[in-house]
Amino acid sequence: MSLLFVHHRVEAAPRQWQALADRLARVTLPGGAVYGLWRSQIGRPRDELQAITLWPGAVGAADAERALIGDDLAVQSVRSQALTPTLRPTDAVPPTRQGNYAFRWFATPEPHWPEFLDLCTAAWPGFEAAYDSQVIGLWQATGDHTGPADDESTGGGLDGVRSLLLTRRPNLAMWERSKLPQGKDEAKVREALSRRYDLCDWTVVSTATLLTATDKQDTARWT
Repeated sequence: MSLLFVHHRVEAAPRQWQALADRLARVTLPGGAVYGLWRSQIGRPRDELQAITLWPGAVGAADAERALIGDDLAVQSVRSQALTPTLRPTDAVPPTRQGNYAFRWFATPEPHWPEFLDLCTAAWPGFEAAYDSQVIGLWQATGDHTGPADDESTGGGLDGVRSLLLTRRPNLAMWERSKLPQGKDEAKVREALSRRYDLCDWTVVSTATLLTATDKQDTARWT
């Protein structure tokens, strides 16, 4: 079975993000599921939620958005982007551990895309081992989106392969620590990861906390 994911960037009305998040976490999607729901930490507005929904087979971004949001009055705006998994995820199991999640969007010229994937494959095992971190997924944007194509999640007005990399670190301290390699092994990992940026036209990153985690120990620090 082929899986399709849809990324949703949802702006809640002021001071309504928690109530909206509670509703979205409980929503029943016909034929689909909520893969994850996050609240912004760094790089995005405080009342913004990011959600990823999961669907078996083809679904339009607009249909997925309607199924998730409906006519919820707490939503000021939403834009959605359909995604197909590349190297990861390989199944439908959602992330469940709390921590610092980085949403990193890339725009890669098509001739560089195979090398980009090769660098990810080579670097991820060392990255995960060195920093107690996990690569949740690397998805390629299909181009099927709602809302204007004026930001990284829905197009940014650039050609090439757009992709979303989602990684988890245990906390913000480890996110900072991972930028400063210690020893030869970590230096090799950082070199491979940094090489990806040389291949891309641009990359944009923001961080968020997972609201649908079963491990809740850190949640209170970010609410």
